[in-house]
Amino acid sequence: MSKKILLHICCAPDGTVPIPDLLNEGWEVYGFFYGSNIHPLDEYLRRLNAIRIVTAHNGITCTIPDYLPGDWLKEIHGLESEPEGGKRCAKCFTVQLEASAHEAIRLGCEYMSTTLTISPHKNVKLINEIGESVSSSHGLKWESRIWRKNNGFLRSVKISRELGLYRQNYCGCTFSITHTV
Repeated sequence: MSKKILLHICCAPDGTVPIPDLLNEGWEVYGFFYGSNIHPLDEYLRRLNAIRIVTAHNGITCTIPDYLPGDWLKEIHGLESEPEGGKRCAKCFTVQLEASAHEAIRLGCEYMSTTLTISPHKNVKLINEIGESVSSSHGLKWESRIWRKNNGFLRSVKISRELGLYRQNYCGCTFSITHTV
């Protein structure tokens, strides 16, 4: 019997490696795309379309909650002037993983993980610490992964091209737009 895992998918390109890897390992994978941190709306819609492509390609379902950027802005209030990669980003990861934990519980998953660790621009130690904390506070198990290992990021670029996925050039929030990658 396979184990059920909720995979927080921050964006479609970042899901190209974790989804099939988990499926190949025998996990029953459920996707979750938070999205309210993404600005502006047309950017969110491009990313949402790409999420639908990658999840359909891999044959998994993906929960897509309502797009509520105002709620996200309230969550990070007071952190607007933080530098990219600072406290605002840690809060954003927490908000996304908290929403993921609630969905994992709703779906009856015992485990959760995130695709965020495929990016060479993210602090994987911080992400996995937040994931562990959020998971344990909800009675879930955190599947700690560093997806960028073993050429994960390069594999994601290749697969994204093959699938014709939209690849964004900034993390997603209105504050990261000027910090293009």
